[in-house]
Amino acid sequence: MSAFSRLLRRPPLIALSLLLFTLLGCSASQPRRPYEPILPQIRLDSAPERPRPATTYRPASPAPEWRQTASKDPFPVMLGIDVLEAEHFAAVRGLRIGLLTHPAGVDRRGIRTVDILRHAPGVHLVALYGPEHGLNGDAPASVRVPSSIDPRTGLRVYSLYDRYRKPTRDMLKGIDAMVIDLQDIGTRSYTFVSAMKLTMEACFENNVEVIVLDRPNPLGGLKVDGPLLDPRWRKNNYVGAFPVPYVHGLTIGELARMAKEAPGVLNIPDAVRQRGRLVIVPMRGWHRWMRWPDTGLRWVPTSPMIRDFAAVVGYPMVGLGTYIGDFRHGVGGLAPFRGLYHPNVSGEQLKRELDAFHIPGLRFRLVAAPMRDGRPGTGVYVDVVNWEQWHPTELNFYLMKLACRYDRNPFRTTPQGKLNGFLRLMGSDAFLHALQRDGDRVDVRAFFRDWEARDRIYQQASKRYWLYN
Repeated sequence: MSAFSRLLRRPPLIALSLLLFTLLGCSASQPRRPYEPILPQIRLDSAPERPRPATTYRPASPAPEWRQTASKDPFPVMLGIDVLEAEHFAAVRGLRIGLLTHPAGVDRRGIRTVDILRHAPGVHLVALYGPEHGLNGDAPASVRVPSSIDPRTGLRVYSLYDRYRKPTRDMLKGIDAMVIDLQDIGTRSYTFVSAMKLTMEACFENNVEVIVLDRPNPLGGLKVDGPLLDPRWRKNNYVGAFPVPYVHGLTIGELARMAKEAPGVLNIPDAVRQRGRLVIVPMRGWHRWMRWPDTGLRWVPTSPMIRDFAAVVGYPMVGLGTYIGDFRHGVGGLAPFRGLYHPNVSGEQLKRELDAFHIPGLRFRLVAAPMRDGRPGTGVYVDVVNWEQWHPTELNFYLMKLACRYDRNPFRTTPQGKLNGFLRLMGSDAFLHALQRDGDRVDVRAFFRDWEARDRIYQQASKRYWLYN
């Protein structure tokens, strides 16, 4: 168990003090130099670590989730790929590179990173690598994707969601550096960060440099929520690669930094981790208070069900809560992760019972939802009406509570194999045991108070890896 994980398991106040001392190296009140997020690249190898501040940040706007912040610049944020191009590809010039990416790997104008690097002067793009859903992003979730030849470039595409999820030595032959350009959605179980982590391990083991082109966390960098990942559920967990809460508040570049700097995150010998070469090309113009609509960027679907920002917001709200039992999301495929229905109750009853929980920041409204036999019915659509009050994961646990009310307790009857899959997503078995014992009498608020205390400790500790204020 890493020191980071051990500290998070201590009582909250003790853990907070120890984490601040260990990760910040001093009193939290000691003044420090700002960390410069506008550098074209940040190298993380064996060089001494630069001092960092007790970070300050602007609070998030109280605007509803769909309201876009006005900006004179249609593109206020430069992505990592934009910065790389603006710096004349200095980080990759003269190198033979591989590229791990997907359809959302585009610059702020919408041009594919594949095409930018393929035509960049002095850059030799020799192989492509695809995560879950494939290089083209059209494969369903959890379905293996075979390796292939990309018809547009003629380059070999190595699938990292087939027999191997960690690149083999043969897959890395002939490259000097691996460029990673993946759009994450800020939720622990979304597997692109797992693909990055395993790729970092393989590259460090084979003396291949890793270059991460950073991208926004679409939920912003201030939302941290949900249960942490217990150490027992970290081993070989593709939906739980990092020791973070379910909503982690970091960019993919910041997660890469955690993997490089924190012992025990990468599953490789510590000496190999320390020798590994990581370059992060940070964004320009992005701040932690920014949600995706604040960036001015167009959302490119990251997977078949994450088609827009509404689905990004919904994924951490209902993904866990619809995994066990008969709750379903999508209402006919029209509203992934936002529309809810249960075959045993009407939409009116579901709305009435959800309203009775008084879940902060949420509003429920009736929508049409086809039943299992095709007959018309009603479901509930979930709106986020107060971003500051909203806890992204809270609704899940009330759905689990209702699942025990609407059916014979599914958490007692579900086969252990599926329960293990649920626990890999959840990251902790305490709430499952409470559901199995208490059913719909489970005290959701008590669990949330504990998670909130631990999440505050994590957020303070994770500032060590922040690249942006």
